[in-house]
Amino acid sequence: MAPVQLDNVDDQLKNVIQDLFEIQSAVHGYLGPETQQQLIRKISQLSNSLSSLSSTSSTLPTQIPPEIIEYVEDGRNPDIYTREFVELAQKQNQFLKGKSEAFAGFRDVLAEEIVKAMPELREEVEKTIDKREQREEMKENGDAEEA
Repeated sequence: MAPVQLDNVDDQLKNVIQDLFEIQSAVHGYLGPETQQQLIRKISQLSNSLSSLSSTSSTLPTQIPPEIIEYVEDGRNPDIYTREFVELAQKQNQFLKGKSEAFAGFRDVLAEEIVKAMPELREEVEKTIDKREQREEMKENGDAEEA
């Protein structure tokens, strides 16, 4: 259903552009009262085209974040918003990666200390470490299943 609506909106946009072109031509060739009615008719046609476009486009599903709309309304470039958003996501990803690596290091140190303090748990600790390494390998390879 959406492609039909998009095609309809596309056709209506083309009509608006055509009407604007015709108005531009009429204004350029304006000869006074004898072409006034033609210009009025073309402006009325443009008004009808814009009204039709507005009513059709309001039914389209749009999912533009309100932050971007505010950004544009403030006269700012939405590409800058996108760049800032990507940079923020990269910083957060780096932070979480660092945290993950820190916890992995802590896990390894903890496992060593547990084995030193309680040698009878060596087998259980090794199983836990092996399972974790298998999950990490599967995650790196993009496998959906977890051990």
